[in-house]
Amino acid sequence: MAKLYFYYSAMNAGKTTHLLQSSHNYRERGMQTLILSSSIDDRFGQGIVKSRIGIESPSIVFNQSENLYDLVLAQDPVDCVLVDEVQFLSKPQVYQLTEIVDKMNIPVLAYGLRTDFQGELFEGSQYLLAWADELRELKTICHTGRKATMVVRIDDSGKAIKSGAQIQVGGNERYVSVSRAEYKRIFHDQGSIKPSQISLPLDDI
Repeated sequence: MAKLYFYYSAMNAGKTTHLLQSSHNYRERGMQTLILSSSIDDRFGQGIVKSRIGIESPSIVFNQSENLYDLVLAQDPVDCVLVDEVQFLSKPQVYQLTEIVDKMNIPVLAYGLRTDFQGELFEGSQYLLAWADELRELKTICHTGRKATMVVRIDDSGKAIKSGAQIQVGGNERYVSVSRAEYKRIFHDQGSIKPSQISLPLDDI
């Protein structure tokens, strides 16, 4: 029985690495995978899903108004659908992922952040938390040594940015994964993150 899986974490937890490994595992067994990526995330160029450790794969790019069910239907045969950066999905697109599972009997592995830099749920993550068959957390650590569960957006001086657009694509130069306690400390102007702390430990997956 196919399922919709939501793999969520803070940044630097190895989500894309896990996605690419999962796709490789299917393909090793002679099965066809379809990797989807949002047009919003253009850090490595359009049509490329790339992990921080250097491995990558081509992907089919979709925009926020595209019907993902129709997109997958047009790619038949498909044995597994993998979606990167699912926090960027709209509510209708998350519903379309459930339809891929329920009507086409194709497993969907969705990877993304749970919350934004203000500690609020992204739309895509909100409905995946509500509708996914299985929720799986990928873990990484804060520079304090605690488990990192939140993401803080910082300026050039390491101070928390508290307002602005929810979606602003960036990497370690702009976002840092931290524990809830550290997030509260930085977000409430009780400190900053020194440049030496911006480089986090290796992915813990």
